[in-house]
Amino acid sequence: MRQSFQPELRFPDLHHAVVNVAAVPQRSPFRYPGGKTWLVPKIRQWLKKRPDEFIEPFAGGGIISLTVAAENLAEHITMIEIDEQVAAVWQTILTDGKGEWLADRIATFDLTPESLHNALAVKATSIQEQAFQTILKNRTFHGGILAAGSAPLKHGENGKGIKSRWYAETLKKRILAIGEICQRLHFIQGDGIEIIKTNLKRRNTAFFIDPPYTASGKKAGKRLYTHHEVKHEELFGLVAAVQGDFLMTYDDAESIRELSRKHGFDTQVVAMKNTHHAELKELLIGKNLDWARGTVMQSA
Repeated sequence: MRQSFQPELRFPDLHHAVVNVAAVPQRSPFRYPGGKTWLVPKIRQWLKKRPDEFIEPFAGGGIISLTVAAENLAEHITMIEIDEQVAAVWQTILTDGKGEWLADRIATFDLTPESLHNALAVKATSIQEQAFQTILKNRTFHGGILAAGSAPLKHGENGKGIKSRWYAETLKKRILAIGEICQRLHFIQGDGIEIIKTNLKRRNTAFFIDPPYTASGKKAGKRLYTHHEVKHEELFGLVAAVQGDFLMTYDDAESIRELSRKHGFDTQVVAMKNTHHAELKELLIGKNLDWARGTVMQSA
């Protein structure tokens, strides 16, 4: 009989520690606003007790789920994503043979403004072709934004234009590396809230919840996804009924703090420093966040 997952959330003093995100393996083929690479070291500490099941209801770029799978931090990992374009990428990568096809398609594609236009002008007739188009857009459009209205880069970094973030061989290696751990990953295209509902009573399950949706001004999800609305009160009510453990991240907004107080959740502001040394803030929400107090993280 498996023992229930009851994580211990108290850790050694981490006050004023700065996380070097450059040392965190970059496993996701996506780039997009709101990525959670900076949180990876905290996830490692949070999951010291190794749950039977790890569920990420709003997977997005998937860096957290991929890290949990690659570093064996949980027995099994379930990723959920409702966005059709993002889902196509995960469905392709995690299906035998199709991930290799996508990796080779990327590696052999001669990226030019003309070839990009031609590749995106054709309606995809398969999930894997849709996955390729999604990666193309994510890697060549402004900010990696997939939502309608976005457009390719013109100048990019150092004047490289659309090739600024097109690292074909690196993307190939990342996709093939995910294929090597795919037996421990399960992907569902669907509503993350519905998945939470069906797993409320599983005590040996840990949820990492990072909605890419707008909440009191949060912009990243709205820019990236077609689906960018969520009923935050419903989500918080569901999480309050979770019998396992959870960790949520949100932009620091008073409306979210109020919801956290209403449900008796612990909150902690985490200050991050990005590559331009600007300080950004995120709100961690959980059952007991003493371990996170005073921590400063270095963002990618």
